[in-house]
Amino acid sequence: MLLTTFRLQPVMEAHPEITHADLYTLAGCVAIEFLGGPKIPFNMGRSDHDNGSKCPANGRLPDAAQGADHLRKVFGERMGFSDQEIVALSGAHTLGRCHRARSGFDGPWTTHPLRFDNEYFRNLVNLEWQQKKWNGPPQFEDTATGSLMMLPTDIALVKDDKFKAWVELYARDQEAFFRDFASAYGKLLGMP
Repeated sequence: MLLTTFRLQPVMEAHPEITHADLYTLAGCVAIEFLGGPKIPFNMGRSDHDNGSKCPANGRLPDAAQGADHLRKVFGERMGFSDQEIVALSGAHTLGRCHRARSGFDGPWTTHPLRFDNEYFRNLVNLEWQQKKWNGPPQFEDTATGSLMMLPTDIALVKDDKFKAWVELYARDQEAFFRDFASAYGKLLGMP
């Protein structure tokens, strides 16, 4: 976050009419596109609040140690996303990795964590996964190399038949994933 703040500070100084909320959200959209992903629909209009009173409560995102019912409760019931949108948004795991110091989980989901593509879905469908034996929270590792990881919420996507149909589609059709991700992520960014 500090590096992002440092890099975006000159933009804030040159354009004081832009809120921090809009700038950081736009930077995320640009990063997805820069890393090979789709163009995300974006509208300005977010406001900054100095005291944090307008911030969503903790727990708004899913608990990664839970399963399909929890994903539907958080993204579906609370936020209004369909199963398709939940799976598409989960595809953001194609980027980055978990850091044990921050989340307790550790490792990348994909072999190219700085490339936005459908490898996350291909890995879910095509690789075998086993629970990792370690002193951290429950997570999974690929049986072939042990170098990739999945969270319990990721594995839930292939254990649940309704979610799995979308995972399989996105594993074989990157364009469908990009289209649906851009739509769902755009919807997420527009939520109050």
